[in-house]
Amino acid sequence: MGDISALRLIGDNTTPIWGMSNAERVRRLAVKRAIAERIAPGEALYVNLAFAFDPTLIDEAIKRPGVALTIGGELVLGVLPDGTDPLRLDGIERLPLENRSFYNEQLRKLETPFAERLTPERSRAIERQSYFGAYKGVTDLLTKYLWPELALWLTRIAARLGMTPNMVTAIGAALCVYATVLFAQGQYWTGMLAGFIFMVLDTVDGKLARCTITSSKWGNVADHGVDLIHPPFWWYFWGVGLSAWGLALSSQAFLLVMVAVIAGYILQRVIEGLFIKDFGMDIHVWQTFDSRFRLITARRNPNMAILFVATLAGRPDIGLIALAWWTVISLVVHAVRLAQAYRMRRSGRPIVSWMEEAAP
Repeated sequence: MGDISALRLIGDNTTPIWGMSNAERVRRLAVKRAIAERIAPGEALYVNLAFAFDPTLIDEAIKRPGVALTIGGELVLGVLPDGTDPLRLDGIERLPLENRSFYNEQLRKLETPFAERLTPERSRAIERQSYFGAYKGVTDLLTKYLWPELALWLTRIAARLGMTPNMVTAIGAALCVYATVLFAQGQYWTGMLAGFIFMVLDTVDGKLARCTITSSKWGNVADHGVDLIHPPFWWYFWGVGLSAWGLALSSQAFLLVMVAVIAGYILQRVIEGLFIKDFGMDIHVWQTFDSRFRLITARRNPNMAILFVATLAGRPDIGLIALAWWTVISLVVHAVRLAQAYRMRRSGRPIVSWMEEAAP
């Protein structure tokens, strides 16, 4: 356990959340959020264990030293002068959390963080809020709408079994490699099943890390490393496997498709990196168009949907060609958006996320 010397826990609560006590959860959050390094001397983070709350509220409390974040007038948490009576809050400014929204830059969404009294009757509902609070607001259609409930179920099982996020990542990585081998052999349906499980586990490991406060630097590197590297291999070996269906592309067509798919993928990533470097935010949270386009842009999950539909029609070759075209179209859209952002900045107008502008 790291430095929690600036943490003051109020009361006690025996109701577990994600397989741990609320006190243990708050201690993990305090370490993960590095409160000892971010709170001024003479101040402390007061946390009422009667409540469970979204981890982002710790950051909001640190931004507002001397302010008590409350529900119904009762302290939930706050960075207050050390020695403050948390039950009276005499002379302390209060910020009610009821229906209050904040912009979460890490998860790319405008949200109303949950904060609720933790009781045995409400523990599963609070876990659900915690889980969905860890979901990115700007992501693809499949991750956002298709498998959240399945991933929640798996995340709960993993937490109860004491699995770490790295264990889930390792299982997913093995399935990712297995899917690649199956694609190369033209066993598309089995490969897509393995790929589907991997894609769901790719959600589970991140949610498990955030919900149980067990994320790590190297775990994050491994998770994102697998995500970043494997898609071009999937598309390449999908093309190799077409020969097993008697639908192999000509050498020239295969080369053109691979150039479009691989170069397009790399260049899109470069554009996203440039946007973050030059404007300090993800390109997909700039304006509402960008957030909506992220639902379908040529990333792994939407691309797999294209291949699934084409294979269902008995033409996995056309699916790969359509994937290549969609990659090129998505690349053009992102390039245009980057150019528009540069032009807007040159005109003196600020580049601000629409979510920040919408925040109260």
